[in-house]
Amino acid sequence: MPLIRKPENRGLPARWQHTHGAYYFRVPPGSEHLWDSKKRFRLGKTLPESYKVYAEHIAAAANANTIGDLLDRYLLEVVPAKAPKTQTDNKRFIQTLRRATGVWPLTYIRPQHIYQYVQKRSAKVSAHREIEVLSHAFTKAVEWGYLNRHPFKGEVRLKGEKPRDRYVEDWEVIECLSLAPSRQRGSVVAVQAYIRLKLLTSLSRGDLLRLEPTRQFKDDGIHVQRHKTAMSTGKRTIYEWTPERRAAVEDAKAARPVDISPWLFCNARGKCYVNEATGEAKSWDNMWQNFMKRVMVETKVTERFTEHDLRAKVGSDAESLEHARKLLAHVDSRMTERACRRRPDRV
Repeated sequence: MPLIRKPENRGLPARWQHTHGAYYFRVPPGSEHLWDSKKRFRLGKTLPESYKVYAEHIAAAANANTIGDLLDRYLLEVVPAKAPKTQTDNKRFIQTLRRATGVWPLTYIRPQHIYQYVQKRSAKVSAHREIEVLSHAFTKAVEWGYLNRHPFKGEVRLKGEKPRDRYVEDWEVIECLSLAPSRQRGSVVAVQAYIRLKLLTSLSRGDLLRLEPTRQFKDDGIHVQRHKTAMSTGKRTIYEWTPERRAAVEDAKAARPVDISPWLFCNARGKCYVNEATGEAKSWDNMWQNFMKRVMVETKVTERFTEHDLRAKVGSDAESLEHARKLLAHVDSRMTERACRRRPDRV
C-alpha cells in the first residue's frame, strides 16, 4: 500500500517533510555521506532556500530511475525559470502527475498510457496541461542523458479543447464605453480607459497593467518589453503616438486614484495590480467582473466577454493573419489563427 503523505507535505518533492517551521529531507539509506552523515537533513525555512540547498546537494549527473525522480529535477531546474503564474500551475500539475505516475520507471511509459491517463481524468483541460508538462519533462530527460528518445512525442494526438470564439462587436465596445461612471475617478473610468488602450495596442493584461509612464512613454511612442509567455515572443515593441493613443493614456491617468503613482493603472494605494510573486492580478480581475455586471444590466450587451476577447478582437480585425501575428507578438501564426482570428471569412 503506498504511503499517504500528510497534507502539509503534499506537492513537495519525494522524501521532503515540512515540520517545526522548516523543510527537511529524509536521506535514502546509503546516501548519508552526501548529506553530512545525517538521516534527516534540514534544508531551510522557506521553499526557495530549501530548493537551493537541495539542488546543491544532489549530483547534476545523478540517474533518475522513476518518473517521480524526473519530475523532481524538472521542478528544481526548469520550473523556477518560468513566469510566476506558470510556476504555480506547473507545481500543481506536477503534484497530480507524481501521485499518478511517480513510481513508474522512466522506460515504462508508452503512448497508450497517455491516452488512458487523459481518459480517466474528469478535468480534461487540466489533464492536457499535465501531459504538456510531462512531455516537456521527457524532452529534458533526453537532454540530461536519462533516455535515448522521447517515449511518446509525435505519437500522441489528443483531442484539443474547442478554442473560444467570442467576437466582440464594435457596437458592444461602444455600449461599454457609454456606461455612465458614478464618479470622475474609479473602477468604471479606469476599465473604460483600459479598453480603449487595449484596442489601440493589443497588449496583454499583464503588459498593460505594468505600464510605467515615466519609463516607457517617450517622444516616439510607448516602449514595451512584452512579458514572454508560451504564446508571446517577449519582443520589444514601440507603439507610435496617435491622437487616439494619447487620449486613451490621458483618460487612464485621470482615472487613477493616486496621481503620483508610477503605474498607469494602479490600485487605491498607488500600487501595481500585478502580484509579481504569483503573476496574478486578483483585484483587477474583480474590478473587471464588477464592470461587466453593470454592462449586462445597464446596456444592450447580452453576452459577457473577457478582457482577452478584446485582444482577440484586435487580431480578428487585422487585415491579414501575419499582421495579426505581429500585432499580438505571437511566436507562431498558428496560435494566432486558432485563438485570435474569430471573424468569419468572407468569400
